[in-house]
Amino acid sequence: MQPEEVWGTRWTAASEPLARRWMTTVVNKQSMVVLAADRQTMAGLNELLDDVAPYVSALKTHVDLVEDWTPEAWDDFCARAKAEDMLVFEDRKHGDIGKIARDQMGGVYDSRSWSDLMTAHLISGPSVLDGMAEGWQSVRRTGGVLLLAQMSSAGNLLEIPGYTDAVVAAGKGHPACFGFIGNGSRADELAELRAKVGDGKMIWTPGVNIVTGDAELGQRYGDPREAVLAGSDGIIVGSGIHRADDPSTAAKQYAEVSWNALLERA
Repeated sequence: MQPEEVWGTRWTAASEPLARRWMTTVVNKQSMVVLAADRQTMAGLNELLDDVAPYVSALKTHVDLVEDWTPEAWDDFCARAKAEDMLVFEDRKHGDIGKIARDQMGGVYDSRSWSDLMTAHLISGPSVLDGMAEGWQSVRRTGGVLLLAQMSSAGNLLEIPGYTDAVVAAGKGHPACFGFIGNGSRADELAELRAKVGDGKMIWTPGVNIVTGDAELGQRYGDPREAVLAGSDGIIVGSGIHRADDPSTAAKQYAEVSWNALLERA
């Protein structure tokens, strides 16, 4: 199948190269899975990558959690992921003014050089988008920002009335905004977000698990199929895969659920 057949109006409206790259990868791998690769050693990360590569379309990383990180080991890991047709998505959650966010993309981790996507809060204003775009441009790369419009954790302050609307309004027209993080644990809220965002930007959703309900430290889980039907363009899955007895089988299961839901949505 061709991407435009699967994605329909989303393909037409989301015409920026990075969005098209994501949608093409999803079709090629028949998977909407973004794996939260929450392991704390390079050996653990590489083992996980070996297990799940055929079924995962993007890796969500927290580079500063890796206890034995070195630039050389990390560069090799990212190169392996990209060779497997995965986007590398650093969940940094920038939230400072644009200049600081730009400079933080350099430093010891130099995330501007290897990340395709990064998260940000809009609490400091839209300059964070400008600064992050400059960060990638400084090393002659193009990346995309996922703004946190919703969160899946209990009691989060993004639920304050008006906040989500303000984030969407700022991000919809900004070229550095790849899309938004939505709440995968509540399909009704996610559908409302999709209506606000329209078809021109992606929505990726944490808070999904085939086993639904409440989890550790206030996390809440919803059904991945329901999230896709409500408007998710990428399901972010962590413990459902990396803590599974067989991560490869679990990743394949999430890939099949997400792909079938996308076809059903189309």
